[in-house]
Amino acid sequence: MKKILLVAPILLLAASMSFAQATSNTGTSTLSLTVGAEAAIVVSTTPSFTSSGIFGNYVSTTPFTYYVRTISGGSVTVEITSDFSTGGSGGGPSVAAPPTSGDTLTYACTAAAPVTGSATACSSAQTASTGSATNVVTFGATTQSAKAGNSGSTAWTLTNDPSYKAGSYSAVATYTISVS
Repeated sequence: MKKILLVAPILLLAASMSFAQATSNTGTSTLSLTVGAEAAIVVSTTPSFTSSGIFGNYVSTTPFTYYVRTISGGSVTVEITSDFSTGGSGGGPSVAAPPTSGDTLTYACTAAAPVTGSATACSSAQTASTGSATNVVTFGATTQSAKAGNSGSTAWTLTNDPSYKAGSYSAVATYTISVS
């Protein structure tokens, strides 16, 4: 009888445990991500050109902020997509057809160093063009800007020719940033 009394509680305990439910469970999911090359540029307003004196060249500066992550490299370029005027003899300033041969719109470049990699600004004065984009900054492989971006600028110089027809003129400089 003692054996039966001892076996009965053990059987009851085993039976109650066999119907117990789990109180926790887990599952997993793999999160995958491909980080690619990305770029953006924010171009600030260019102040009006000013002259340093009688027939001194006109100068102005366009500041910009660049954001990049490259794999193999990239660049910032600029093209004059709307000229000051049609130019020609007796006309206003023009990039495509200046009234006097040798009148040019040139620029020098700056680019703040990125967090990693390289950003190389144009090394000498560049001549702006209406027919093709010209270099402003070149990015090396694995270049990464700061999250808040990095600064750069284009310092413009326009020949001040006495043969320009008096008037107000404006041109549009279109910046393009590309990375791979």
